[in-house]
Amino acid sequence: MTSRYIIVRSLACCLLLTHSIGVAQAQKRHRSTRKVQTQPLFHVNDTLPIIGSMAKVGAEQMNKGLVSSALDALSGRVVGVNMVSNGQDRMAMLTSVRVRGTTSLTGGNDPLVIIDGVSSDLATLSTIYPADIESFTVLKNASETSKYGSRGASGVIEVKTKRGHGGKFQIYYDGTIGFESVYKQLRMLNATEYRNAAKALGLVYNDGGFDTDFQKEITRTGFLNTHHIAFSGGSDKSNYRASLGYMRGETVIKNRSYNNFIAKLDISQLAFDEKLKIDFGVFGSSQQDNKVYDLHMLVYSAASMNPTLAFNKVGDGWQRNSNSSQIAAPAPLLKERNDERNLTFNTHLQLQYQLSHDLKLSALGSYSYTSTENGKFAPTWVWAQGRAYRGERKTEDLLGNLQLDWKHSWDNQALSATLLGEYQQSKTRAFWTEVKGLTSNLFGYDNLGAGAVRLYEGTGSNYADPSLASVMGTLSYNLLDRYTLNMSMRADGSSMVGKDHTWGFFPSISASWNMKKEAFLRNVRAISLLNLRAGYGKSGNLGAISSYLSLKQYTPIGVVSYNGTPTTTMGILRNSNPDLKWEVRSTFNIGTDMGFFNNRLLLTAEYYYSKTTAMLYEYDVPVPDFAFDKLLANIGSMSNSGFELGVGIVPIARKDMELNINVNMAWQKNKLLSLSGNYKGHEMTASKITPIGAMDGAGFHGGNNHILYQIVGQPLGVFYLPHCKGLVDNGHGHMKYDIADLDNNGTIDLSDHGDRYIAGQATPKMTLGSNISFRYKNIDVTLQMNGAFGHKIFNGTTLSYLNMSNFPDYNVLSVAPERNIVDQNVSDYWLEKGDYLNFDYLTIGWNTPIKNKYIQSLRLSFNINNLATITGYSGLTPMINSYVVDNTLGIDDKRTYPPYRTFSVGLSVKF
Repeated sequence: MTSRYIIVRSLACCLLLTHSIGVAQAQKRHRSTRKVQTQPLFHVNDTLPIIGSMAKVGAEQMNKGLVSSALDALSGRVVGVNMVSNGQDRMAMLTSVRVRGTTSLTGGNDPLVIIDGVSSDLATLSTIYPADIESFTVLKNASETSKYGSRGASGVIEVKTKRGHGGKFQIYYDGTIGFESVYKQLRMLNATEYRNAAKALGLVYNDGGFDTDFQKEITRTGFLNTHHIAFSGGSDKSNYRASLGYMRGETVIKNRSYNNFIAKLDISQLAFDEKLKIDFGVFGSSQQDNKVYDLHMLVYSAASMNPTLAFNKVGDGWQRNSNSSQIAAPAPLLKERNDERNLTFNTHLQLQYQLSHDLKLSALGSYSYTSTENGKFAPTWVWAQGRAYRGERKTEDLLGNLQLDWKHSWDNQALSATLLGEYQQSKTRAFWTEVKGLTSNLFGYDNLGAGAVRLYEGTGSNYADPSLASVMGTLSYNLLDRYTLNMSMRADGSSMVGKDHTWGFFPSISASWNMKKEAFLRNVRAISLLNLRAGYGKSGNLGAISSYLSLKQYTPIGVVSYNGTPTTTMGILRNSNPDLKWEVRSTFNIGTDMGFFNNRLLLTAEYYYSKTTAMLYEYDVPVPDFAFDKLLANIGSMSNSGFELGVGIVPIARKDMELNINVNMAWQKNKLLSLSGNYKGHEMTASKITPIGAMDGAGFHGGNNHILYQIVGQPLGVFYLPHCKGLVDNGHGHMKYDIADLDNNGTIDLSDHGDRYIAGQATPKMTLGSNISFRYKNIDVTLQMNGAFGHKIFNGTTLSYLNMSNFPDYNVLSVAPERNIVDQNVSDYWLEKGDYLNFDYLTIGWNTPIKNKYIQSLRLSFNINNLATITGYSGLTPMINSYVVDNTLGIDDKRTYPPYRTFSVGLSVKF
């Protein structure tokens, strides 16, 4: 355990859980060495359920399947941590992580990422090679995250990377090669069925003479390979570790690929009679992703295209039906480009000096630089006049802190305290330009001068330099090695809030009781661990505020002639609010950890309740008094509560055979409490019923198509829909949805405030993660399962593709002619249960007996990712966005990435 980690732990407000579990493990291992050889042997680290107040995921507990990013290693392993991942589009989940759900309406819901003590984000974490990570620690409660102040308001993911150790020089290699195959597609009409259906209905159709499966034509067998090599060595006083990693993948969609190259170096040195420890680290990555330009358009066009047309060019162009204006030929869509490149550089230096036996002084400085370049190109074959776009965003981040740690113990008591001062400043610059009127498709986005028109709204730049200053003090008291009390106070000052609200003060308190050390339990052999803990704390959130919102901002609004010279005029950009302040989240938690039969059975449970007040929301305001009709203000409130339960069982624990079963379950409940209130004498109100998600894009024409709503008094993201009693004849020989008159007024009103009711929620009420591992001698098998329950999905894909009113201009599902529905009104008819259990990966590994002078260990593995899914949902996959509140939440609307399965083999060698 490094000194860096000791310092981080000394700041935490709930130490006893981690400490007591560690002691229990150590005692167990010590007892095992004293007993006869018939005593079962097992790895207790692998049996611990990865949940609790501070959920720590070590290298042994990370996902063992194909892990191509750090987030893959963590997915499904920590209760209460949800990731938007459908098992298909890896890059889509990088900014969609939630720790205990959504706690703010307008922003600030992403967790803070701390990598080796340095502030970072999810995008940077995704670039770190998983083999470089030693452990994750997820902090959920305010009493734990308080040491990070406002930055950790939505949870914290602490990442500790691997370091060198004193000893001989070592080399590590990890490599994977695999392929990916689409296993499920929509069953649309083929060419013969299409012709027969059109003839049977007496419809005129365009017959191109081909039989094309466009869904199959846009996909391929994907391929990926990853390679990672690390070098480490050193002595008792110094060590180093350097690593290089490379990953490349060709996706199942043609012409799309991604790659990531990383380099990392860490050096530690002891000096001045080992009183001073120096840690230096540098990390760099180059990540490129050739993404789909418009997934919605591509998959809808492929499914809906007339199957008698050709995929490739016929003559000088692509075949298409001029009556199907909502779709384009899929082949030229694949020639669109949406390329993104992320460059990341991060370096830090930490000095720790032991002033005395009880006193330590630490200083940390870090510098981070990120550059995101994006280029988009739509050729003239797809867009009229074509379009080309280039944009770049650069961010520099400086952080420095000074920390003083004191600890002292006497008799049966221990007291520790920490003082911290910290300052962070960021600088962000961005620019973008978009042109149209391309004279050639050969240049892509590399020659914007080839565009005849530069779009006014598509050109711009911005700059921001927010800063944050913090001071913190913590105090921890332990009595008899069983009672612990922790208190902290942190004050954060931000440049982004109003000048009268610069500082936010966020206290926390927590306590824990190690009951196993009490006399009445000390000799109860059946109970090996019993710990109770509780905490309360407040944290601030500024995620919904961007720089300068509290100040007046100006923007160019046009050009006028002034003294005969064209002059740009400036106008107010938006309403400013000088009274912007911190969102405040108050959290209470109480939990317990229990171990039985020498920790062969482990249980951990926790209940939490949080309330967000002074919540930021954009309100309607009168013009005048205001220049614009919207104002961001701190008025609303919402709550978030839940219960987490983890179980770890070791049914078999022998020298040559082990079976470990871990299950973690989380129940979450979110509620929007209020939005209305008073602001400077103005009564600010917001609609109690607000649509936030609808059927949109290609293939859906008009109508009252709102589906997902934000309703005061309900969870965020509920389905507010008309009720369909079934299918009835529309009087013309076709079927339509029979909508109920819910208010019994004799009129069917499909508007937002008409005949609608709350039909369910989009966010799961319960999530599950389970890991089963079995070892027989040198062979091991691991199965990871993830599930979600209690939520619903609106199957808008089937609604659209069953609608015969668009046939034959648009292809339909193979069952559509028989069902003969000519209607596209939204209702609860297509609202389905979203429950699923996904077998995330299966890994079979062999730790070979090959050992010689140069090879210390060699492991071979075979992995299957996205093995199978058990669900009653009729769509392609139930694993859509069910966590992040936006217009895609809970709505399956013709944008599902083709579901695929990955097969791979891996090799790990330690020299």
